[in-house]
Amino acid sequence: MIAAPLNLIFLGSDPIALPVLNWLTGEGSGTARVIAVFTQPDRATGRGQKVTSNAIKAWAVARALPVHQPEKLTGEIQAQLASLGADVALVMAYGHILRDEFIATPRLETLNLHVSLLPKSRGASPIQTAVANGERETGVSLMRIVRRLDAGPVADVARVPIAPLDTAIEVEAKLAAASVPLVARALPRLRDGTLGFTAQDEAAVTHCRRLEKDDGALDFTAPAAVLAARINGLFPWPGCSVDVGGENLRCGLADTGPIIGSTGGTPGEVLGADTEGLLVNTGDGVLRVRRLQRPGGRMLEATEFLRGWVLPRGAVLPSRPMPTLVTR
Repeated sequence: MIAAPLNLIFLGSDPIALPVLNWLTGEGSGTARVIAVFTQPDRATGRGQKVTSNAIKAWAVARALPVHQPEKLTGEIQAQLASLGADVALVMAYGHILRDEFIATPRLETLNLHVSLLPKSRGASPIQTAVANGERETGVSLMRIVRRLDAGPVADVARVPIAPLDTAIEVEAKLAAASVPLVARALPRLRDGTLGFTAQDEAAVTHCRRLEKDDGALDFTAPAAVLAARINGLFPWPGCSVDVGGENLRCGLADTGPIIGSTGGTPGEVLGADTEGLLVNTGDGVLRVRRLQRPGGRMLEATEFLRGWVLPRGAVLPSRPMPTLVTR
């Protein structure tokens, strides 16, 4: 006898969840049936502050699925959720903290896809933090939601590599894709009662916070590898930048470059350029900035950018302290 699909409610507000949603309504439709979508209210965005729907609402509307956009998760909203008769709720980048009564409403579980290898990087910026800290691997954890932030027991993980020239954009795409087989493995086990959970090791917990504009500062006394990871991890938001003649030049991609002459020069000193980018001395090694953007301009490959903006050899780029991204 073929088991009936689970009735699933999805709660999310970010396009990272679109591959999972597409699987649920495509190949995975025999495993689960999306009966409603909860997402953030429409917001004013951009320079014109035009009110627009997020990508999750647009996806749901295109498929004629019921969409709920509560500003707050009140008792009335919880009653609406209960009336849907869901077997499982799946959460990914929703933007609301769920109260206990919400968590307990689905018949089987309320599950969350968190984009780190828990217990590492609980919190608001796990993708950017993993890249910015120079990690070579991250992943997605499928966990049971509890009231403490990202503290629930974990059912399964999917691991993804971080390549040297990956920015947060590329890593987010990898994590979005990796979430699909994770959900595809878990939902049948949830349905037949064999999905197990393992408590997180509280001694290994780290936290990452919401990023701010000042996090894009660069301190050239740091090693080149640290600076390159920071630039890649914080692109596109908040973006790392450096002041040149009163204008902020944004750095969009970096790696370490070849050693040129003496390694005892001034941190931040422009050493010239090679065929791949701008070369800058650091506290340890040479930073190669591969993409640059001037205010009001486009992000360009550094070789193209430097044809229109002269950064003379010997100029010293100013350093600013780099705020810590991770706490224990």
